[in-house]
Amino acid sequence: MSALVTQFAEIAGRRIAFRHAPGSGPAIVFLPGYMSDMAGSKATALFDWASAVGRECLLLDYSGCGESPGQFADGTLSRWCEEVVGLVQSAIGSKHVVLVGSSMGGWLMLLAAQALGDKVCGLVGIAAAPDFTSWGYDAEQKASLAAGTTIYQESDYGYDPMPTHPGFWADGEVQLQLTGEIPLACPVRLLHGQEDADVPPEISLRLANALRSEDVQVTLVKGGDHRLSRDSDIALLLRTVATIR
Repeated sequence: MSALVTQFAEIAGRRIAFRHAPGSGPAIVFLPGYMSDMAGSKATALFDWASAVGRECLLLDYSGCGESPGQFADGTLSRWCEEVVGLVQSAIGSKHVVLVGSSMGGWLMLLAAQALGDKVCGLVGIAAAPDFTSWGYDAEQKASLAAGTTIYQESDYGYDPMPTHPGFWADGEVQLQLTGEIPLACPVRLLHGQEDADVPPEISLRLANALRSEDVQVTLVKGGDHRLSRDSDIALLLRTVATIR
């Protein structure tokens, strides 16, 4: 990670941790996945690459995640989208941004892109997981969440068991994107591991079909898992981001 220290901004009354590298545009904004943060390997690699080539780059921790204070149980897509949009508007110097979303961050980038409008000139999804509140839970789990009960699932990502809180699930159910056309016309690149056990590659294909944009490419990575964090995966991510200007 660059030597730049973590900064904090107040967005909608919440203290949000971020790291910012100044440079030329369009600025790159990385959106972490569920229960992830800006210290992850993909975020770190992207930030260091951007710093090395002089691209503006922004990393952030959603409220209740990483270095941002707050309760994770209070987190929702709507809340975190508000933080992303507010921080982009206050911290980014470049006229345009490229949103890079990993897993849940790939859902969040769709929401943030619609809120930011013409400021967004491209999207890069990494195992993007839009609508996972719909397809990621069985009927019994959905019934528990709808009744206001937090559910817990086994996880391979260092936080076992992984909670899903009723507020997050309910908010997600009103933020579904794959049920109709997604009104985004910018270039979109979707990277997805063929061995992803958490988000089926079919989700990226459905997303590609739902987007209004005619400039959408899906790259299926042989042997790639949900993380897509091997050296070759990171290299693919950096090459992909570099093509959107």
